[in-house]
Amino acid sequence: MAFRAGTCSSKGSERDGIVSMQKIVGLWRNMSKPEALTLAVKIEDWFQARGWQVLTEWEDIIKHKIEFLISLGGDGTLLQAAREASTYGIPVMGVNFGKLGFLCEIEREEVYNALEKLLRQEYQIQERLMLNVVVNGGGRDGASYRVLNDVVFSREGSDGIITLQANLSGEPSVSYPADGLIISTPTGSTAYSLSAGGPIVSPNVQAILLTPLAAHSLSARPMLVSNEEEIKIILANGEKCMVTFDGRQSILIYADQAVVIKTAPTKALLIRIGTRSFPQVVREKLRDRWHE
Repeated sequence: MAFRAGTCSSKGSERDGIVSMQKIVGLWRNMSKPEALTLAVKIEDWFQARGWQVLTEWEDIIKHKIEFLISLGGDGTLLQAAREASTYGIPVMGVNFGKLGFLCEIEREEVYNALEKLLRQEYQIQERLMLNVVVNGGGRDGASYRVLNDVVFSREGSDGIITLQANLSGEPSVSYPADGLIISTPTGSTAYSLSAGGPIVSPNVQAILLTPLAAHSLSARPMLVSNEEEIKIILANGEKCMVTFDGRQSILIYADQAVVIKTAPTKALLIRIGTRSFPQVVREKLRDRWHE
């Protein structure tokens, strides 16, 4: 994970060393949350009162050199925003309207203070590892997906257990007879993988995590591998398997198909304004409320 100072323009290499601001900001709203839409209107008025243009349509956002994108929703909303914005080198700040909010740094009551810091460029940009997923065989050759959290393999319906074989850089490594398997980034380690018994991985660690779902073998353990590994997942036992990308899109694969997972060439860019460290965030989000 790398940090950059908040003195930048918003397009790829143009970002480094350029201090001038375009005074255009984008809003990415969770349209299912009325409170997020209400705050979006207030934020738009706040920026316009300071001479900023505010864009809310993605087609307009990607046509302009916006300084940053503000996500209004939960972690899922921020995932969508950061994943799409990564292609264009746009940093994203998340305002939390969800529950845990591991990724969304700013709570609703902190938003205007955070916006003031944005305009003063008192922030850092944190780079987060992403995964590129390619599905081969079964008429899907070359179908690709970009994920920031995880790729989840799961047995379909009432079918029995499946066995997923993981090959690392061309070599058979481990087989997982299980209900499924989660391949996650460090960012995704605090999502589904955590509930399945996987470890919390600091975003400073450049690695990929394999976490089985209800493994049927004592040897099928979670595994942390280098982000330089190419991981090929093969359905070694079972007729079909569901594959879900960042919880938003799913496909079925069959025994004659393979899913190849590698580190993506681009990274998600998250704006960090506060001073809370990663251990502090974990402590605050996962504290045992029974003993408060």
